[in-house]
Amino acid sequence: QLQLVESGGGLVQPGGSLRLSCSAPGFSLKFYNIGWFRQAPGKEREGVSYISGSDGMIYYADSVKGRFIISRDNGKNTVNLQMNSLKPEDTAVYFCAGDTHYLGLGMEYGYWGQGTQVTVSS
Repeated sequence: QLQLVESGGGLVQPGGSLRLSCSAPGFSLKFYNIGWFRQAPGKEREGVSYISGSDGMIYYADSVKGRFIISRDNGKNTVNLQMNSLKPEDTAVYFCAGDTHYLGLGMEYGYWGQGTQVTVSS
C-alpha cells in the first residue's frame, strides 16, 4: 500500500522560504497524481497545489500562486513544494496526498501522509 511521507517543515520568518518534499518509500510516484494540502488550527483542510502524473499539469490555489512552486524529481522519487515569500497565514500542517485518479484539489485522494508543520513567525 502506498505510504506518503512529508519532510521539510519547520519554523521560518515572514518572507522566508521552505521546501517540502513528499516521498513514497518502495513506490514510484511518477504516475501518481499528487496534491499538497494544508490545515491551519481551527480551519478546514484546503488544497494548495497539485501535479498530475500523466501530463504534468500543475495548478495552484490563488492564495499561493506566484509564491509556491510544485515539481517532481523522478530521480529522487519525490514531489516537492518550494514555498517562497512565506506569510504568517501560511502557517499550517502541510499534507501530501496521492491517487491514480485525477482529483485536482479535491479531498478524495486515497493516500495521505502524516503531515509536516510549517510555522511562519518572527
